[in-house]
Amino acid sequence: MAKSIHSSAPVIIEVTRGTLVESRHRVHAVVADAAGNIIHAWGEAEKEIYPRSAIKPLQTLALIETGAADHWHLNDERIALASASHSASAAHIMAVEAWLEDIGKGADDLECGAHMPTDETAAHRLIKQGAVPTRLHNNCSGKHTGFLATALHMGEDTHGYTGADHPVQKRLYQALTEMGGAALSGTGRGVDGCGIPVYGMPLAALARAMANMADPETAKLGAVRSAAAQRIVQSMAKHNFMVSGRGRFDHAAMSAGIGVAQRTAAPVFATKTGAEAVHAAILPGLGLGVAVKAEDGTKRASDTLMAHLLNFLGAFDDGARADMAPFLDMTVVNAAGAPVGAVRPEAGWDRP
Repeated sequence: MAKSIHSSAPVIIEVTRGTLVESRHRVHAVVADAAGNIIHAWGEAEKEIYPRSAIKPLQTLALIETGAADHWHLNDERIALASASHSASAAHIMAVEAWLEDIGKGADDLECGAHMPTDETAAHRLIKQGAVPTRLHNNCSGKHTGFLATALHMGEDTHGYTGADHPVQKRLYQALTEMGGAALSGTGRGVDGCGIPVYGMPLAALARAMANMADPETAKLGAVRSAAAQRIVQSMAKHNFMVSGRGRFDHAAMSAGIGVAQRTAAPVFATKTGAEAVHAAILPGLGLGVAVKAEDGTKRASDTLMAHLLNFLGAFDDGARADMAPFLDMTVVNAAGAPVGAVRPEAGWDRP
C-alpha cells in the first residue's frame, strides 16, 4: 500500500480548457480501516457533512438484521435495490412494483415523493406519453420499499415511517452511530430529499463505517451484523445496475470491480454516491472504507477523485482502469462532441 498521506489541504480537482485551468473544486477525503485508524486524509477529516445517500448500505442493515429479508424471502437483487439510488429505468420500476406487490403495498404507500427519472430514455418516454412521474420513479423507492418491508415484519405502523420517532428511523440512527463510532446527538439535523431524517456526521466517521462494512471481523460487529454487511456488499456488487443505472459511477465502478474479481480472485467491492457530491466506498479486499465530499457539491469532482482514489489504493487492475477511463480520464467536450479539456486531480495529490 502507498505511504500514508495526511494533508490538511483538500484535493483540488482541476477543470481545464485548452491551456488554462478554468475551474477548481476542493474535495475532502478520508480512507480508514476497521480498527478506526485514518490511513489517508486530505482536507478536514472531521468535517461535518450530511452523508446523504452514500449511507444507503448502512440503512439496509436493519432490513437483514431484523429478519425481514428472510421473512420476505428477499433475493440479492432486492437487497441491492434497497441500497440503491436507481435511475428509474423500466427495469428499476418493474422491480420496485413487484416487490411492493409481494408485501401487499403499492406506490401510494411510499412516502418518498416523486421526481423525473434520471434515466434519459425513461424520462423522454414519460414526456412523450404526457405522463407525470410517480413515487416509483423516485431514486429512493427501493430503499423505501425496504423500510415498508421491515415495518410490516416488525408489526409496526407503516404510516409515517419517515418520521424521526418511527422505529424504522430509530434503527437507522442506531446503526449509523454504531458503525461510524461517533456521537451524533449534537450534530446537524435536516430532512433528506426522500423525506427521511438526515444527520450530520464527521467525514472520518463515514469512512470508518464503510471500513467496518469492509472488514466486519476486525470491527467485531458480531455474527448477525457481519453477515448482513457481507451480504449487502455482495448484493450491491453483483446487481450494480439496480444500485445505479446506465452511465453512472457506481454501475461503472462495481462492474469494473467484478472484472477484477474474475481476473484475480480479489473480493468485489461496493461504492455509493450521495447528493451534493458525497461518495463512499467499501473495499473488503483491502479492509478499507473511503469517504469523499466536494465542498461545492459538484458531482464531477467527487466522481473524479473517487475513481482516482480507488486506483491509488490498488482496487483496479489494467482492465478496470480501461473500464473506468470515462472517470479516470474525464474529458470536457464542446457542443460538437470534440474533447477540449479535462477534469483531473491537481498534480502531486497522491504523494506524501
